[in-house]
Amino acid sequence: MGCGSCSTGGGCAPAGCKSNGACLTNGCSKLDVYDWLSHMDMPANYKPFQIVEIKFKGSRKDFYVNQDNIYLEAGELVAVETTTGGYDIGHVSLTGELVRMQMTKRHVKEADVAKKIYRKATEADVNKWKMAKDLEWETMHKARTLALELNLSMKLSDVDYQGDKTKATFYYTAEGRVDFRELIKKMAEQFRIRIEMRQIGMRQEASRLGGIGSCGRELCCSTWLTDFKTVSTSAARYQNLSLNTLKLAGQCGKLKCCLNYELDTYMDALKTIPDNVNILRTERGDARLQKTDIFKQLMWFSLPGEETWMPIKASRAKEIQRLNREGITPPDLGEPVEITAPVAKAFDYENVVGQDSLTRLDERNRNRNNRNKKPNRGQGGQQGQQPRQQERGGQRPQQQPNQPRPQGQGGQPGGQPRPANPQQARGEGGQTNQPRDPNAPERTGQNKRRHRPNRNKNRNNPNGGSNETGA
Repeated sequence: MGCGSCSTGGGCAPAGCKSNGACLTNGCSKLDVYDWLSHMDMPANYKPFQIVEIKFKGSRKDFYVNQDNIYLEAGELVAVETTTGGYDIGHVSLTGELVRMQMTKRHVKEADVAKKIYRKATEADVNKWKMAKDLEWETMHKARTLALELNLSMKLSDVDYQGDKTKATFYYTAEGRVDFRELIKKMAEQFRIRIEMRQIGMRQEASRLGGIGSCGRELCCSTWLTDFKTVSTSAARYQNLSLNTLKLAGQCGKLKCCLNYELDTYMDALKTIPDNVNILRTERGDARLQKTDIFKQLMWFSLPGEETWMPIKASRAKEIQRLNREGITPPDLGEPVEITAPVAKAFDYENVVGQDSLTRLDERNRNRNNRNKKPNRGQGGQQGQQPRQQERGGQRPQQQPNQPRPQGQGGQPGGQPRPANPQQARGEGGQTNQPRDPNAPERTGQNKRRHRPNRNKNRNNPNGGSNETGA
């Protein structure tokens, strides 16, 4: 069965369920147990085990008696008896002979199980249970406000409503004992329910709330870890970790539970490393221990007057220690161990398509611009200059392709000589294409201003040349 509130998107993995075990499908809680006896056929005269394991919000589990022999499967919602009256709603986590094994593990006797299962949860029970769960967030914030008004040194971390919405359990953390009698009175008046206050530790608070650890993963206590073992600073010493509180503490403020994960491996490796070898006496001087590589069985010592450290085997250090106890001083520490630096792996890379060039886009754009600048050539390659020639009133003979253009007089291309009379070179509008005579006097600014009105008149006169009319 799938859960829509899982951040992972598929299935209900223990890590990632935002409901923290309170969703309506099986498989979201870290307290799930794999029933490895479910596929086995029981004998014909087998009587099912009547005790069933039920799980609730957070890390709460309990055993209940199935007196009516109701057929139950893992993940179903059931209404169960409570110690203070009313009923509660929980999920079936385990049935059958595996429950007997769980009771043996937790040291629970069958005679001590008195609470029973009422029925399978009906639709009305489920709706009422959902309404109670929806009130938990608002109730917790109101209770925090009341605790601040009373100046109580406590931190309310979570609220758990009973399935029938008649009782609420408040979980809080505090360093010492807290007198919350006045707080219970005010909360009972405001919420109109029975109140139960339960103090939990810092680790249990982090387990209920969840979070992200310094390793980048979800907290172990909120995803799969159920048993909290004592963690001491000696675990960090055995692993040669710096005793830095900021690095060794977790989200709960206590030492990280993961310090115990590899502790057994370190303890096994430390059996072959000698103790109390801070100083080894040699003829070259007292060698002092600087660091130890536990898994490589290497120990680094520094001799007086030398800047480098000498690595030796742990067995050699143990032998020198034995000689010192017998009063023998060896000449030196022995042959140092050669330590080869790890060779960085060179990845084979070949630029197949040329995509590592920084100028590949510039070259592509340059080629594209060159193609766009090529002119459209017609007959003789002068199609683009024909309109301009027609405006000047002259015509050029058609030039055959791949034929050199003839040179006229004055070195002007075009195949026609320059006319001797300037009037012949004039086209429409009376303009001439002849260059200015270099022997003519230069025009001054006054001459330009004097001839400017005539030029304006020539522009406005459609007849061209001059504004004077003939006789």
